[in-house]
Amino acid sequence: MAWRSLLMLITAVLLSSTAYAADLFVYPNGGQSQDQQQKDEYECYQFARTNSGFDPMKAPTATAPKPADTTSTGKTTLRGAGLGAVVGAIADGSDGAGKGAAIGAASGLLFGGARSRDNREQQQQWEAQQQQQYQANRNNYNRAFAACMEGRNYTVR
Repeated sequence: MAWRSLLMLITAVLLSSTAYAADLFVYPNGGQSQDQQQKDEYECYQFARTNSGFDPMKAPTATAPKPADTTSTGKTTLRGAGLGAVVGAIADGSDGAGKGAAIGAASGLLFGGARSRDNREQQQQWEAQQQQQYQANRNNYNRAFAACMEGRNYTVR
């Protein structure tokens, strides 16, 4: 899921004609030519990149490792069944093994489902943190870019 979001973000950046000012509108107040505006935008891109530490031309990368996927309901069910069969066989002979396996499988399925839910929540929290971090970095870059362009007599929105 997180990689899908990052892929969509990368695509949006790559499709923009001028990625270093993709979500900003720049208007020349002093009658600057198109060539001069492109030169100023590039120089301000370099300024903003240096001062914010963020480069909108680079593909977004994770700032923290993705949480490990620790869920496998099938494995948890099998482990529970195996453990239940062993305990049941020890406690009640061969009849207990079957009952123990059934109880163990059901318990494993329950615990596996709970673990799966916890893992999904961790994954969603990680994705939200990554999106917030990206947006904060992008906002810092945009502020630096706008300050540079406004210093060169452009209106930036």
